[in-house]
Amino acid sequence: MSRPARALLSAQALRHNFQQVKRYAPASKVMAVVKANGYGHGLEWAATTLHQADAFAVASVEEGIQLREAGLFQPIVLLSGFFEPAELLLIDGYKLSPVIHTEQQLKQLANYSAHRPFHVWLKIDTGMHRIGFDVSETKKIYSRLQACQAVSKVSVMSHLASADEKTKASTKLQSKLFLEKTQSLEAEKSLANSAGIVAWPQTQLDWVRPGLMLYGASPFNGSVAGDVKLKPVMTLESQLIAIHDYEKGDAVGYGGDWVCPQAMRVGVVAIGYGDGYPRHAKAGTPVLIRKKMAPLIGRVSMDMITVDLRKLSGAKVGDRVVLWGDGMPVEGIAKKADTLAYELFCHVTQRVPRVTV
Repeated sequence: MSRPARALLSAQALRHNFQQVKRYAPASKVMAVVKANGYGHGLEWAATTLHQADAFAVASVEEGIQLREAGLFQPIVLLSGFFEPAELLLIDGYKLSPVIHTEQQLKQLANYSAHRPFHVWLKIDTGMHRIGFDVSETKKIYSRLQACQAVSKVSVMSHLASADEKTKASTKLQSKLFLEKTQSLEAEKSLANSAGIVAWPQTQLDWVRPGLMLYGASPFNGSVAGDVKLKPVMTLESQLIAIHDYEKGDAVGYGGDWVCPQAMRVGVVAIGYGDGYPRHAKAGTPVLIRKKMAPLIGRVSMDMITVDLRKLSGAKVGDRVVLWGDGMPVEGIAKKADTLAYELFCHVTQRVPRVTV
């Protein structure tokens, strides 16, 4: 390894978080969401580590095929369904389970002659207003899907829009509406995402769909993983590659936006937006060096950041720097960058090696 930036992945933490899902929702089957390259952790690594999951959820046929070719045998649900009729051949051949959420998909499915009929999920819109059939059409669409020659089984799902806001009434309304419109259907049902699993037990139906919580970040604003008994799976780390002594008034970084308020030591860390560290992280965003916080100064550049070492007199070139993960909650870094933990995880680029620990 040459460049020191890398993402350490804890299989133990991922399995711990899966067990927390089971503790929160003991009566539900678990559909582990591993889309977007396992939220940046690695699609195959996440799925094979979570071998106890009852099913996996991905965003595309390509992701589903990758899991099948990696030897995963569990049901694999395509959360966006299929995008063109030609994909039905692959869904059929690889035993994938598409989510059906548009009239166009339904018509294409009805015209397809399957080699082996497959399991589909009907998605209804209970308030997210993104994808899904109008909730008033639930029974009609369910019946049409049952009549398709290509379909062996129909399950039903919807998506919670505001479950991360514990005081918002919309989650209760969505749950009530979903149960009312599906109670007469002899179908397995799924509603709870990570926030629903933790905070809204009435949404824990036949299946739960954890995503973010599996990777060790809190699904709630203003809290961190430990608050909901989760462990961070990814630790993004690098090293100090240079240390300089600057004078009062010296400007640091592009644009000279940050000016030294006094004579001080400045460290340079081999990480930047080319690695997925957020470009818009504000001055003061902490990194961890020798178990002490050091604040970011100046602009984030493609390959490097600069940090204030005034409180770390013993710091030296080669010291480990934790950007988030072990001892440094990702939720706090996301807040400093005006984004979400989801985005930080997913944006870690492929040039950063993933190393299992």
